[in-house]
Amino acid sequence: MTLRIYNSMSRKQEVFVPLEPGKVSMYVCGPTVYDYIHIGNARPLIFFDVVRRYLASLGYEVNYISNFTDVDDKMIRKAGQLGCTVPELAERFITAYEEDRSALGGKPPTVAPRVTENMDEIVSFIDSLVERDLAYEKGGDVYFRTRRFPEYGKLSHKNLEELQYGIRVHVDERKESPQDFVLWKAAKPGEIHWPSPWGNGRPGWHIECSAMALRYAGKTLDIHGGGHDLQFPHHECEIAQSESLNGEPLARYWMHNGFVNIDNEKMSKSLGNGVNAREILKRTTAQAVRYLMLSAHYRSPLNFSEEILRQAENSVDRLVNCKENLKHRFAAVQGSNSATISADEAEVLTRLDGLREEFEAKMNDDFGTPDAITVWFQVVSEGNAYLQRPVARETVLSALLERMEKMDEVLGLLPSDADAELLDEEVDALIAERKEARNHRDWARADEIRDLLAERGILLEDTPQGIRWKRK
Repeated sequence: MTLRIYNSMSRKQEVFVPLEPGKVSMYVCGPTVYDYIHIGNARPLIFFDVVRRYLASLGYEVNYISNFTDVDDKMIRKAGQLGCTVPELAERFITAYEEDRSALGGKPPTVAPRVTENMDEIVSFIDSLVERDLAYEKGGDVYFRTRRFPEYGKLSHKNLEELQYGIRVHVDERKESPQDFVLWKAAKPGEIHWPSPWGNGRPGWHIECSAMALRYAGKTLDIHGGGHDLQFPHHECEIAQSESLNGEPLARYWMHNGFVNIDNEKMSKSLGNGVNAREILKRTTAQAVRYLMLSAHYRSPLNFSEEILRQAENSVDRLVNCKENLKHRFAAVQGSNSATISADEAEVLTRLDGLREEFEAKMNDDFGTPDAITVWFQVVSEGNAYLQRPVARETVLSALLERMEKMDEVLGLLPSDADAELLDEEVDALIAERKEARNHRDWARADEIRDLLAERGILLEDTPQGIRWKRK
C-alpha cells in the first residue's frame, strides 16, 4: 500500500516519496512561548505526533523538528507585564509546553531548536539575502523584497495585488513595497537584542524557521507542517526567502491542520473562549483529548465541547476495557493451552489480518484517523466477542492484543503500561488485603477497601478467573 498526502501547495493528494529513501525530514512550527498552550495549539501537537508515529511504523527514520520562538514582540510585552526577563519567561513556558506535550502523549521531537540559540545562523541567512539584493536595510530594519520572488502567494493561492495590504494593517513607509516583510528588527531602547551588520536587534518571525530548517534538515524538507492559519503569511514568507536563497523547494509536501471551534464558535481572543490545555487535563485524560482531536480528519474544522469530550472519554474507556479484559484472560491461559485452534478461531485471525490492512489503508489515505479509529473498534468487537467463549486460546488472545497495541503505537489512545504499573501494584496490594480480610470475616475492612478503590475510580469485578479490576 502507498501513502498519499494532501499537499496544500498543489491542493491535491500526492504519493509520498521522500527525498532520501528510508528517511523523512519533517518540520512543524512550534509555539511562541509567552503563555500556556490552548486547545488549538494542542491539535497540531497531537496530529503531527501521529504523523511521525505512523511514518516510523512504516519503517522510516524520521528527523522531526519542532521549534520554540523564544523572543518576539509578544514575549517582550509579557515579560514587561510579569516583571521578568524574556529568557526567564521563555524558560518558564518552554518547561510548561514540554510538560503539556508529555501529558498529551506527544513524543519528544528529534530536535527542538530555539531562536535564541540559532542567532548566528539567522543573521548569516539575512546577510546572504542582502548580498544578493533580495533584501534591504532601512533604519536598522531589514526587509525582504517580495517582488523579487515572482511565485510569492503560490501556497495560499493569492497574487501580490490581492495581498497588497494584507500583510500588515499599517503599511510601513520605509518599505519599498507594501508586501515586503521584515527580516530583522532594530532594537528599541531597553529591549533584548543581538548584534548584526545592521545594528542591534532581533529577527522577524518568518526568518527564524527558514534558518533553523536549513540548519537541521538542509535546503529541502520532506514535510513542512502547521496550523491552517500559518499558510499566510508565515509559510508564504518562509517559501519566498528560502527558495530565493537556496534555489530549491523548501518542502516537498505542505500539511496544514484545520481550526478548533469551541461550542461551534471560532476560538478567538475577541470572544474570550480560549481553552487552556492543561486546565482540560485536570478534568479528563490525555487519551480522551487525543481521541477527540483524532476523531475528525485533520484538515477539517474540529468542534470542542464538554459533551464531545465526555463522548471521547466513553470511547477510550471501551478501548481500555477491551485491552484489560484481553490481558486478564491471556494471563489466565498463558502456557496452559497450546492446542490447535478451531476453524472459526482461524477465521478470527484472518479477519484480524484484514483489519490490519484496512487500518493501514485508512492511514495511507492522507492520515485518515477517524476511519482508522473505526477499524480499531472493529478489533474491539472481535475481542469482546471472543472473550464470551468459555475456552479462549493463547494464540488468538495474543493476536488480538498485538493488533490493539500496534494501532495504539500510531494513535496513542491507551494509557501507557509505564503509567499503569505503579497503579497496578497499589491496587493489587489492596485487592490482596481485601481478600485476606474476607477470609478472616473482617467484612468492615473488606467493604472499606472496596469503597476506597471505587473513590479512586477502580471497579472490582468477579470473573471465573478470579477478581479483576478496571478503571471507571
